[in-house]
Amino acid sequence: MVELDVRPVTADRWNDLARLFGPNGAYSGCWCMYLRESAKEFDANCPNGGAANRARLQTIVERGDVPGLLAYRGDDPVGWVSVSPREDYPRLLRSPVHKPIDDHEAVWSVACFFIAKGQRGTGVADVLLAAAVDHAAARGAAVIEGYPIDPGDDRRPAAEMWRGSLAQFERAGFEVVARRKPARPIVRLTVSPARRSAGS
Repeated sequence: MVELDVRPVTADRWNDLARLFGPNGAYSGCWCMYLRESAKEFDANCPNGGAANRARLQTIVERGDVPGLLAYRGDDPVGWVSVSPREDYPRLLRSPVHKPIDDHEAVWSVACFFIAKGQRGTGVADVLLAAAVDHAAARGAAVIEGYPIDPGDDRRPAAEMWRGSLAQFERAGFEVVARRKPARPIVRLTVSPARRSAGS
């Protein structure tokens, strides 16, 4: 895998996340709030480069929560992954495609990736996914879910692949557990009790 340093996004790293996301907040003012807000809230918060979304994500970080991880190459942030307990993503909980398949309580979700231009296709996302699994397991996750795109034989633009690809998750040991829509599987990785206890 690519040699990168992956760190949790804490308040002292906020400026690095903002630098990676740039003036458009990653994609069209999203600031990785799409799954954390209702459709109405998200649409209202996207104008002006997503200033309101930026403020909401910054509030999450500054109150001490860790909404995701940053990958660094040297001093430069080159990638982001959003990983949190599933209940932190209310739009997932309501989605007809990605709603929970059971009532398991210790599920964490790997919800989003953003890789800097010039770094895409170099393995950054794979490193971030492995780090996200370690991060969630160390915090008690019994099951880790992803919601990747399965493009089949089609090529998709990077902007459509923010959930990651099915092949990427399968390389990391995830298995498809549901497929309510052909290109949108739910994948899972079960964390062993020994691995969970090692992180506590």
